[in-house]
Amino acid sequence: MTLLQVMAAGDPGAVQLRSEDPEVIRTQLLRVGVRFSRWRAARRIPVDADDATILNAYRSHIDHVSAENGYQAVDIRRLTPAPAGPQRSRANREKFRRRHLHEEDMVRFLVAGVGCHYLHAAGQVYALVCTAGDLLSVPSRTGHWFDAGATPRYTSVRFLRGGDRSGVRFPPGDIAARFPTLDDLLALP
Repeated sequence: MTLLQVMAAGDPGAVQLRSEDPEVIRTQLLRVGVRFSRWRAARRIPVDADDATILNAYRSHIDHVSAENGYQAVDIRRLTPAPAGPQRSRANREKFRRRHLHEEDMVRFLVAGVGCHYLHAAGQVYALVCTAGDLLSVPSRTGHWFDAGATPRYTSVRFLRGGDRSGVRFPPGDIAARFPTLDDLLALP
């Protein structure tokens, strides 16, 4: 289930919207310049599919988005429970749960699993729980963070204009720590 929960940036308990309706989600995100859409694979993809299989299944979509927006590269990003145990999993999770900004758009297509992209824009925090088939395009310099939960299972296609990801900045403050985690959001009725 794809879910959007919008909260006041200064008060995570002040939930302004909670919706699973794709059209409501798309409209709300467009207000802050974020694109959201859904894709379907040309054929079934096995859970353990390799990168080439995933890229081939979504080739027409990937080519269209790349041509339309000037992306030069795509790759596959996977998050799974760390084999080194809970300590390593917590460290990996916390790395992504820090608010940061990119100098280029952040574009992800979720192939499998679930993950929550948090967007800090216009005095609000938009918590978007993405599931397989969701495409998200966040404008450059938009504060955001990510959580794949305590036991991550997340595979996505990442779009890049160039191969260099050096344009990431971490502004001061710890806003992300005040907001519900993916696991918290999924536990709510």
